[in-house]
Amino acid sequence: MNLRVPVKVVVVGFGMVGSRLVDELLRREPEAFDITVLGSEPYEPYNRVLLSDVVAGRTDVAAITMPLPDGARVNVRRGVAAASIDRASRVVIADDGSSHPYDHVVLATGAAARIPPIPGLRTPDGGLPAGVHALRSLDDAREIVAATVNSPRAVVVGGGVLGLEAAVGLAGRGLNVTLIHNVQSLMERQLDPDAADVVRAGLEGQGVTVRPNSLSSEVLVAGGRAVGIRVRDNAGEARDEVVAARLIVFSVGTIPETGLAAAAGLATDRGIVVGYDLASPDDPRVYAIGDCAQPPNGSRGLVAEGWDQARRLAEHLVSLVEPVALLVEVVEAKSVAAGPADVHLRLPQDGAQPSMAVRLGALLTSGATSRAQSDRGIDTRGTDVVKVKGGALSVTTMGVCGPSRPDGVAQRAVRLADPRAGRYIEVVVSDGILVGATCVGDPRVAADLTAAYTRRTPVPLDPAFLLLTPVMPAAAPASSPEHMPEDAVVCRCNGVTKGDIAGSCAAGTHSVDEVVRETRATTGCGSCKDAVCGLVDWLKESAEAVPEPA
Repeated sequence: MNLRVPVKVVVVGFGMVGSRLVDELLRREPEAFDITVLGSEPYEPYNRVLLSDVVAGRTDVAAITMPLPDGARVNVRRGVAAASIDRASRVVIADDGSSHPYDHVVLATGAAARIPPIPGLRTPDGGLPAGVHALRSLDDAREIVAATVNSPRAVVVGGGVLGLEAAVGLAGRGLNVTLIHNVQSLMERQLDPDAADVVRAGLEGQGVTVRPNSLSSEVLVAGGRAVGIRVRDNAGEARDEVVAARLIVFSVGTIPETGLAAAAGLATDRGIVVGYDLASPDDPRVYAIGDCAQPPNGSRGLVAEGWDQARRLAEHLVSLVEPVALLVEVVEAKSVAAGPADVHLRLPQDGAQPSMAVRLGALLTSGATSRAQSDRGIDTRGTDVVKVKGGALSVTTMGVCGPSRPDGVAQRAVRLADPRAGRYIEVVVSDGILVGATCVGDPRVAADLTAAYTRRTPVPLDPAFLLLTPVMPAAAPASSPEHMPEDAVVCRCNGVTKGDIAGSCAAGTHSVDEVVRETRATTGCGSCKDAVCGLVDWLKESAEAVPEPA
């Protein structure tokens, strides 16, 4: 007999982080929660990180779709947005008029593309002129791809990670692309000027014209359609210049979606203010994760960070129900020995006030699991690895790097600068551990450094070996996956090893889709897809080659 009272959780937002939270809860306690998901987009969850790959033509829309939650207690409402939160009654009101009671509500509303206040950029109804797009949603990616058919020239505004990816992708489709950035260095949050110069040379080598230290002063519109953009020097030393283009893509940052939280009386700043436990300081039943959240240690807007928050929040929510479940098990055991007459457990679903046992169990649980973290915050190592998907242009940064690298005696930085070869590598070491790295132009070295950073592998006494050893001629690759160690990481975004994939196949998964659903491999940046497919095929062939026992 199962007397567990399902905890009602409403998840507002069905993006990568919201869907990951649902998956984390189902993997831990599928019967412990009644989950309602409100997603404003009418689509299945999709990998937003791969939208630039869709623009570049490296993948199609179907390939970035993520699995739907599979659970009897999950109610996904696609195309339905949350309109308000009644915290007094603990109810979320949706824009279709439906009401959704909750014990806990999780805001995963993400962030909207920032559109700067440039003359000509807004139509009278507040929209964007034809030909002007942001790259934030699946609809954005589709519209940009459609626009490339009749737009021989394109302008990308913004030289951050997404801007670089969009520029390279559009150039790969044969468009004449100009990249406009408002400061001198590309990716200035991650790269120092020397590394940025190498990246700029790599972009120009792929046909992208880079206009650094330039401001977009006006979008030129004719007949309701963009025909160009006016650009001026950021230093004010040169006159305005017009860059003709029928396709303009803005990638100048994001603005966290905080309106729902603010209307509910919750503290907001740049994002929804939460503590280390991801709960609002104004209401312990309301949480925020992903791009909309503003935790004490800040947010970098990376999906790995949001996934880590989803994992930690799922563990916290599961811990809240465990003592009550244990109490039910004790009562069940007692009822078997003493008979039903001795059971005095009254549950909320009976329509009456819950018994003291249930209320006390929930109270003790809440107090035991919601203690604040220390002042040092949460260790987010591994969630701050930034990778640019730029075709032949390889850029990876992690930890303290570029402008974020402090100059202190406890840290030692070593660099290898080879601009003519398109390569720049810097490593930062502290107490024998790699604490940061920048790698441009060498994906194999980047992979080694990422592994050392995320695993906290002790580094050589001379950090220069981190630069020299990987770039020396490598041994011949393994001729078969058989020679790969079980702990070899195949999907770095999700930490999936060869052993994880082999274990999944041994447990009964027979296709790549099933392995992806079980292990989450390939659902990050997608660069491991070929390796995962090859490994699954090899495991399947190996299993078929094993003779049946006599």
